[in-house]
Amino acid sequence: MCGITGFNWKDEKLIIALNKTIKHRGPDDSGYYVDEKLSMGNVRLAIIDLSPKGHMPMFSDDNKLIITYNGEIYNYKEIREELIKKGHRFNSRTDTEVILYAYKEWGFDCVKKFNGMWAFAIYDKNKNILFISRDRFGIKPLYYYHNNNNFIFSSEIKAILKCGIKRKANDRIIFDYLYYNLIDHSEETFFYGIKRLMPGHNLIFDLAKNTIRIENYYNLKERLKLKKGIKEDERELKKLFFTSVERRLVSDVPVGSCLSGGIDSSSIVCTMRKLNKKGIIKTFSLTFPNEKIDESKYQKMVIDKAKCFGFFTTPKPEDLLNDLNDFLYAQEEPVGSTTYYAQYRVMRLAHEQGMKVLLDGQGSDEIFAGYTYFFAYYFRELFFRIKFFKFFKEIIKYRKNHKSFFALNYMFFLMLPSFLKNKINFHRRTYLNEKFILEFKNRNTKIKQWSARTLNEALLNSVTYYSLPHLLRTEDKSSMRFSIESRVPFLDYELVEYVLSKGPSFKINHGITKYAFRKAMNGVTPKEILSRMDKIGFATPEENWLKNECVKKMVFKIIESENFRKRKYWNAAKVKKLYIKHLNEKGNYANEIWKCICLEKWFEIFEIKD
Repeated sequence: MCGITGFNWKDEKLIIALNKTIKHRGPDDSGYYVDEKLSMGNVRLAIIDLSPKGHMPMFSDDNKLIITYNGEIYNYKEIREELIKKGHRFNSRTDTEVILYAYKEWGFDCVKKFNGMWAFAIYDKNKNILFISRDRFGIKPLYYYHNNNNFIFSSEIKAILKCGIKRKANDRIIFDYLYYNLIDHSEETFFYGIKRLMPGHNLIFDLAKNTIRIENYYNLKERLKLKKGIKEDERELKKLFFTSVERRLVSDVPVGSCLSGGIDSSSIVCTMRKLNKKGIIKTFSLTFPNEKIDESKYQKMVIDKAKCFGFFTTPKPEDLLNDLNDFLYAQEEPVGSTTYYAQYRVMRLAHEQGMKVLLDGQGSDEIFAGYTYFFAYYFRELFFRIKFFKFFKEIIKYRKNHKSFFALNYMFFLMLPSFLKNKINFHRRTYLNEKFILEFKNRNTKIKQWSARTLNEALLNSVTYYSLPHLLRTEDKSSMRFSIESRVPFLDYELVEYVLSKGPSFKINHGITKYAFRKAMNGVTPKEILSRMDKIGFATPEENWLKNECVKKMVFKIIESENFRKRKYWNAAKVKKLYIKHLNEKGNYANEIWKCICLEKWFEIFEIKD
């Protein structure tokens, strides 16, 4: 696990400076390569083969290929054996070297053989190109900037900014964030001119012509068509999950796990113990004593069952204020709630205990329909397929298990014509500047989560568009801020394809989410956890935090400031009224207030021009 940097000109001092900017991603080693055409750097977090042989940038035996790489290829040993049979010779035990020779053997198609997470750049001197790739689901980040003269890439935006890029806000993305609550859904970032290479894509930069070509090597929707017809089998599901966890335990340093107390992280920890009967397992958890969102009793169940060493942290509103600048600087772009700060604190806790690798449960909710709003898509699908008996039966079961009508209300919303959906959404956004809304609202943006007609279509959108992308971004930025590699077993592509290719009742049935996975983990994960119907995760009491006295002072200071009042995005007076309504408990407007505060802090921290 590392950080990578590079640009298409010679500047030794600058590439060293870029490395220093993202040193937190790789405190164990750093290196760079410079010639007349290119400068490329790397900071290394040593996980596999801790020897100096893992130093990067790494060269092929003929010095014609040079790689800088961030990630882990979990099936690298199998690919290594295949390459040895083809005559390639290795100098290290690293997966980095496997990528290098896999490219030499198979060219751009090498990425189709990899099972893992990655963002890498290979300088091919023979072809005079830079070959850049990002993993199938975008677990590892890759940003770039390209104009008529310069091409710059990095694991983090702050390194690109070090190259003197003009810091200008991207109003189109700000609109999507404030109006539609969308983040990381596009190749565009909040920084105008800086883009992200999208998941499942390769980028080929021609050093002579200064041109880029982007190719999509992985299309999940097309892959799922090939999987149709495979029998639903909970035993196969369990096997795939166990295999995924086992792959992610490959390491030359200890591997721990985040533990929220929910089904996902609990199943990961219990599976780790099944696969490793005697090894030490450390878990890291968030607790909020006396709060409804506290999950400590479930965490302790797992710790006792799996015989782990549990570590806990309880952030307070004052901690959020103290950490806010560092947290947002680490994230680089605004985030949708304080929930992501909770993860930041858990990663800090793990860092304090000397951990370098953690497993985490990201992706499970997106493939197994773990969020209760997915019931709305399931109900809608049953209704339009004229399965009325099942339709009413599932609604009754849902109501009994979840004590809510939210999913039913959301189903009715999904069935409305587009103009009414937009009108309802606008009702929650009246604090925004009308001129700003009109400038971007009518650009025919298709909101994918509103148009999905089936549960599986909604799940596909959640993986590729509106949920998972920003969760993975925040996961990577928080973990790497504290030099920790986060591995996500639920996003093994073989597991994802298997689950998403199955029918809706594999995910939701009898008013229960994650139906097949709960059954598959019976006997592994405690029954009390498998029977949980609530969904919390690493949540924070955001609604109450925004009513805390010290937080109130910070919020009022921001929304009453001259810079805030001058922003073209909102009506500052209306934002203030909204916050006062929140304080007086006349509605929960935590999400709206947080986004305004977060965006204003982003302008300040990164010195952005709007």
